[in-house]
Amino acid sequence: MSKRIMIVDDEEDIRISVGQIFEVSGYEVTKAEDGNDCLNKLERAIPDLVILDIMMPGMSGWDVAARIKENSKWSKIPIIFLTVKGDEMSIGMGGLASEEYVVKPFDIIKLKERVEEILTTK
Repeated sequence: MSKRIMIVDDEEDIRISVGQIFEVSGYEVTKAEDGNDCLNKLERAIPDLVILDIMMPGMSGWDVAARIKENSKWSKIPIIFLTVKGDEMSIGMGGLASEEYVVKPFDIIKLKERVEEILTTK
């Protein structure tokens, strides 16, 4: 059975491009356009990993991550933040709240390698 990844980003281009890379590599990909969409989709199917933007309309990625971690059904889902927030404080906080913190623009190959490492050790 293939591993499942959820990509949560308000930018459609990111959802499509990152999704294609993982779909071509054999992953099952679910896409969510914002925090509420993510949480609704988590109720239906739990992915093996979530790639999560921080700056989204409505609910921020910080809030989504907190909701994931406080829910006993979802708390073990690894999170990778993929965001434009590259300041020291955000990177530090993101490192505490996730398995990886990737700043846009990013190297898609390195992101894919990191996803594979996390899923292998999970």
